[in-house]
Amino acid sequence: MSQGRHEDPFADFYGEFRDRLQGDRWRPDVDIFETEKSVVVRAELAGVRGEDLRVTVDGDTLRISGVRLAPEPADVVRLQQMEIATGPFERRLNIAIAFDREGVTAHLTDGFLTVKLPKRARVERSIEVVREMDDE
Repeated sequence: MSQGRHEDPFADFYGEFRDRLQGDRWRPDVDIFETEKSVVVRAELAGVRGEDLRVTVDGDTLRISGVRLAPEPADVVRLQQMEIATGPFERRLNIAIAFDREGVTAHLTDGFLTVKLPKRARVERSIEVVREMDDE
């Protein structure tokens, strides 16, 4: 008898990719790191064409979205395994470090999108302390 454990009928079909599904979109893997001058976001987007990719900044949120088209079908008789996501994707990332929104750059090379968000220079200022005067 079964112990109440329900097998996932899609586990073998989707493989490890299942964790990257979000509704009707998939989420590309990203690395986020800092250099001395920038916050860098690198997204793995093999097979995505530049014209099918959109990068936007809204406040402190970086949005990477687009579509990866499926390759032309070969003479497939039966699928053995499918792990490469196709179709629309989106990734929204909150960037916790102040950055210059006008200086953001994005480059797609060898299947990796690299977005550089230049850190905003810290401004130091002195604050004058106002004292109450004695009524003498």
